[in-house]
Amino acid sequence: MTEFDPAKPLKDFKQKKKFFVGIDSDGCAFDSMGIKQRECFCPWMIAYFGLQPVAWAARQCKEFADLFSKTRGANRHKTIKLILTELLPSHPMVKARSFKVPQFPHYFAWVDDPKSLLSNEGLELAIDAAANADAKSELQYILQWSEQVNRAVKDIVKDVPPFPFVRESLEKIALSADAIVVSGTPGEALTREWEEHDIAKYVKVIAGQEMGKKSEHLAFAAKGKYEPNNILMIGDAPGDMKAAKANDALFYPINPGDEEKSWQRFNNEAFDKFINGQYAGSYEEKVIAEFDKYLPEKPTWET
Repeated sequence: MTEFDPAKPLKDFKQKKKFFVGIDSDGCAFDSMGIKQRECFCPWMIAYFGLQPVAWAARQCKEFADLFSKTRGANRHKTIKLILTELLPSHPMVKARSFKVPQFPHYFAWVDDPKSLLSNEGLELAIDAAANADAKSELQYILQWSEQVNRAVKDIVKDVPPFPFVRESLEKIALSADAIVVSGTPGEALTREWEEHDIAKYVKVIAGQEMGKKSEHLAFAAKGKYEPNNILMIGDAPGDMKAAKANDALFYPINPGDEEKSWQRFNNEAFDKFINGQYAGSYEEKVIAEFDKYLPEKPTWET
């Protein structure tokens, strides 16, 4: 019996046009990142990880890590580890109250393992392979948290439209390029959002966390099929840029807080430069330098 490969749609992806565009979803195409982090992720992080005594500090850390820093848009598990091991222990409120931030060593080991698939499916595999009862119990608890977050997203995040100029940009892209969604969000949520707003028709594949990392999405679908300067990743986070550069692709940033202007510029200027061979070099360097200024490395309580 052949083993199921969730990334098969990407690996089987066939080039139809000269150009390829990968598009991130949360916080990039959709103004959904803030509501997901504030109303879905953060409350359940506080509840499951025992952070009630320092809830205000935990919320500050979550917003910094996921919305307003260079770790914006990172995988949920990497962000939780960062918060629990680095950001929250250094927060003044936590120090003032002598609060001991709960630690989850088996979970953290799983997050740090480069072979781990950082998704619910990956957690299920790790639970099955757990060497002892403590590890199994801890990973099961984390899976419960992650599933609860997904339920909250499904219940709360509704009718959130794409940013202005996204639809126009997708229409323009579809005329000249093959396009896919490249995201770390669960596929079910992505498909629901893109279909809800009738823009799924502009992309060939909607790739979520089940299909691998963003860099793998681009590698499977585009690398070696298109010329490097004919591959463009659109994203709102450093991880999106990293995925692009790992595949020798170009990157166009959607600046956090200035998403509408970023999409307007893409629609009016940047995409034309891309398909006319004028994007690589000084133009890309200019928009990336601008993007870098939007996201600090350190939180205000450390600076």
